[in-house]
Amino acid sequence: MQDGEDHSPEDAADIPVRKIIHVDMDAFYASVEQRDDPSLRGKPVAVGGSSRRGVVAAASYEARKFGVRSAMPSITAKRQCPDLIFVPPRFDAYREVSHQIRAIFHDYADEVEPLSLDEAYLDVSADKAGLGSATATAKLIRRRIRDETGLTASAGVSYNKFIAKLASDQNKPDGLTVIPPGRGAAFVQTLSIRRFHGIGPVTSAKMEGLGVFSGADLAEKDPMWLAENFGNSAEWLYNLARGIDHRRVKSNRPLKSLGGERTFFNDLITDTEIREALAHVCTVVWDRAAKKGARGRTVTLKLRYADFRTITRAKSVGAPILDGNSLLATGEAILAPLLPTEQGIRLLGITLSKFEGEEDDEEDGTTTPADLLSLI
Repeated sequence: MQDGEDHSPEDAADIPVRKIIHVDMDAFYASVEQRDDPSLRGKPVAVGGSSRRGVVAAASYEARKFGVRSAMPSITAKRQCPDLIFVPPRFDAYREVSHQIRAIFHDYADEVEPLSLDEAYLDVSADKAGLGSATATAKLIRRRIRDETGLTASAGVSYNKFIAKLASDQNKPDGLTVIPPGRGAAFVQTLSIRRFHGIGPVTSAKMEGLGVFSGADLAEKDPMWLAENFGNSAEWLYNLARGIDHRRVKSNRPLKSLGGERTFFNDLITDTEIREALAHVCTVVWDRAAKKGARGRTVTLKLRYADFRTITRAKSVGAPILDGNSLLATGEAILAPLLPTEQGIRLLGITLSKFEGEEDDEEDGTTTPADLLSLI
């Protein structure tokens, strides 16, 4: 595909055309392990615990061929891939490589917005390195990452963040996809709604129940229909289906909190069911915290009962939480006084906040949609 970066969409002549790159490392944790241990190369590898209650934090592409994926219970992963090799996570090693990669990014862009240890947005509109195009910049960044770290990265190049992120996932692993202005809407409308960044499993399932399976289906819906079915998200969804996203790349964005919540098809009644749900949510939240290198001291539990009454309870600990077991233990300490419950639980959530470097007298930030992971 030709770059085409200098041609603005006719319907957006008054909006500056940005040049955005989204870089996403390929199977980052597992790839670091395979790089550092040659005996693992070419084999199905899962980073995580192999115990009965263990969870996969990351899977190599060899393991993904068997359906092994992040956040899957280890016992399920082993059943699907009997030859799966489990290795314990080494977050210090992942952070060290992440710092190397970010140093490369800053050679080409002043505005770099990390999303986690293994992915980031770059605004290269200013052409800091004088390479002539965002595509040339992305190619050089990927080559330097390979040469300097021994790892591969995929990249998406486009005129906004939403499409750049979709594009980086289009030709994984080790791929580069360029979506120039004027072609964004057509690209978005070819994709499944489940590919849309920011639309979680709950919302995508609702959309499919309403007959919306693709970007093209979504583009056919008028603003009134979207407002009736999706409330305040209507304008956002309307724009996404047309490849419109005016968000800027924001460097040094402070992370105030991150969390996950799960809505249940059937209300949870027994203490065992509720504790198992808590363990699952804590596992996914810790996986995300570990990817961001975030260590917090405050855990907040959210419960929504069958009658839609919602409560939150928080607990702060003296030192940053360093692993998933500690997060779960804190969550269980908050939950214990609330059991047994008089009625069923329809939603359970966990949020981690008060991260390292944050002053004690600062207010805890609220969890933004970008930091909240909804789970089915």
